[in-house]
Amino acid sequence: MAPAAAKRGSSHLWVHLTLLLGAVIMVAPFLWMISTSLKSYAESMQVPPTWIPTEWHTDNYARVLDTVNFLQYYLNTLVMTIGRTAGQLVLCSLAAYAFACMRFPGKSVIFISMLSVLMIPSQVILIPSYAIMRTLNWLDTFYVLIVPGIFSAFGTFLLRQFFMSLPRELEEAAKLDGCSYFGIFRWVYLPLSRSALISLAIFTILASWNDLQWPLIMTSEDEMRVLSIGISAFQGQHATDYPLLMAAAVMATIPIIVIFVFFQRYFIEGIAMSGIKG
Repeated sequence: MAPAAAKRGSSHLWVHLTLLLGAVIMVAPFLWMISTSLKSYAESMQVPPTWIPTEWHTDNYARVLDTVNFLQYYLNTLVMTIGRTAGQLVLCSLAAYAFACMRFPGKSVIFISMLSVLMIPSQVILIPSYAIMRTLNWLDTFYVLIVPGIFSAFGTFLLRQFFMSLPRELEEAAKLDGCSYFGIFRWVYLPLSRSALISLAIFTILASWNDLQWPLIMTSEDEMRVLSIGISAFQGQHATDYPLLMAAAVMATIPIIVIFVFFQRYFIEGIAMSGIKG
């Protein structure tokens, strides 16, 4: 038993060392971002680079707020992210329930047609989308930032897979008790889908918070810009102020890290139970 236990302990050690190495590789860019945000411009360009700043320039964060309208960008991004996330949680869950539990003509054809949208690059429909938004007079408004993103084929597919994993006996019992389809959705499926809904919310928050292409094309007024565009303002054609760029990136990244830390358990559970695994 002793040699077997020693061999098993050795294999566990290598697994933990590999995981530790992977963690260091993943965390290193974030630590470098924080380090650079506290350096002077000259030190950020120094060769060889240094991990720990010789002088701590915490005023870089205040300079970010003075250089661009960062708080307005933050507010716009927050409104856009909340609007898109709330919309997807409502619309995608309703569509997923219909595709998973209801029977209606052409259900499979409609579902496959919806999934085919995932194979179309967003750049292909960018010009027609711009023309539609201009016709609706939605350019430089929150409508253009929120409404086109309140539904996604991926979110519908994710929740449909989760709903299909739930026991059908629950639905049959609810029908015997006189529940309508909406009642079953509201009182049976939604309470059991917290992890899947949180997973979809995290996916949507990440996509909305980091979205650059759509807000860049659809907005031109500084009052409607979002964080991704504000951060790119520190990257010039001939020179880049890396300390300010990294300081802005740190302030933009912290909310996403906090959300993931608090909800990672539900996120992993939702992905595992929906059957979407890498």
